[in-house]
Amino acid sequence: MADAPFGFYEFFAGGGMARLGLGKRWRCLFANDNSPKKARAYAENFLRRRNGDAHPHFVCGDVAGLTTADLPEGAALSWGSFPCQDLSLAGVRGGLRARRSGTFWPFWELMKSLDAEGRPAPIVVLENVTGAITSKGGQDFQALLAVLAESGYRAGPMVMDAVHFVPQSRPRLFIVAVKETLEIPRKITEDGPGGIWHPSPIQRAYETAPDELKQVWVWWKTPTPPARTKTLSDCIEDDPPAYLWNDEAETRALLAKMSEINRAKLDEARRRGGCVIGAVYKRTRRGENGENVQRAEVRFDGVSGCLRTPAGGSSRQTLLIIEDGAVRSRLLSAREAARLMGAPERYRLPEGYNEAYHLMGDGLAVPVVAWLEKCILRPLAREARKRGEAL
Repeated sequence: MADAPFGFYEFFAGGGMARLGLGKRWRCLFANDNSPKKARAYAENFLRRRNGDAHPHFVCGDVAGLTTADLPEGAALSWGSFPCQDLSLAGVRGGLRARRSGTFWPFWELMKSLDAEGRPAPIVVLENVTGAITSKGGQDFQALLAVLAESGYRAGPMVMDAVHFVPQSRPRLFIVAVKETLEIPRKITEDGPGGIWHPSPIQRAYETAPDELKQVWVWWKTPTPPARTKTLSDCIEDDPPAYLWNDEAETRALLAKMSEINRAKLDEARRRGGCVIGAVYKRTRRGENGENVQRAEVRFDGVSGCLRTPAGGSSRQTLLIIEDGAVRSRLLSAREAARLMGAPERYRLPEGYNEAYHLMGDGLAVPVVAWLEKCILRPLAREARKRGEAL
């Protein structure tokens, strides 16, 4: 029994990146997403059947339409990467009660219903953008922690950046919550903030939290991972699709959007010689006269910017390929995006570029989930099984 996989639910499942990160020690009992496109990608990778039927443990639909009857018993973990658009710094920040990010509430009502039936998930992980910490002046963040506390959970937030594992700058908020009846192994907690996962926004949130939240706050202890060895160049395809390349005029137009600082970075990269690869995002900045100006900002540090979905005006990431001083540009390919998310090469991407890029830009960095599983979730699940709170 000790070697049997732990059961879990995967809500807002997307393409199943949490499932990939949790690995073979975990068995998905139920998964849900309301996007048919993401559901197809999930099924293609995890639920393929010769007759084409959907697997009964995946339900494509609004989380508000689910009931506890949909959820098998015995889950040690409920994972919820609820939509981030209303909390993101790149979005309109409507907050936790807005239409998309507000889907947290029916998800949590489902968790409360499980509790009322005497079969709560002893471990809950909530994942979102770091903007959730400061949304509505920090009120949304405190509201999240408060509903967890009201339901008998102790919770600890962390900001984990994928850059420690893959060559992509991608900080994300992870809140790991455990039922108060579950004893937390001492080796995975500390008495206060420590290490790289408790940056100043988390510390400020604790300092301004009411006493009742401080009493159930958990400072999770996870070691610093080994130094990353891969760079952006390691993720680049040898023969990317031809349609991704810009022509000379498009490349010149892109370079013309660079500020003096970014042009200086480009000139330095040219002087290096050989092949140099940089990552570019188009961003709206204030001009000298206060007007909005679109700028192309480049980095040549071997790391890509944070992948985003193209929705809401966010740009797709562009690559600059410099060879012997000559500059070419193209969009990041879908497979390159998957590599930057730590997805294995066997992961089947949708055939359409936009759909595949959106799937990755809206997903979880797989190695981050794997690190969280190893350092915190696995010890907690073992404790829950020992106490008979999970299979």
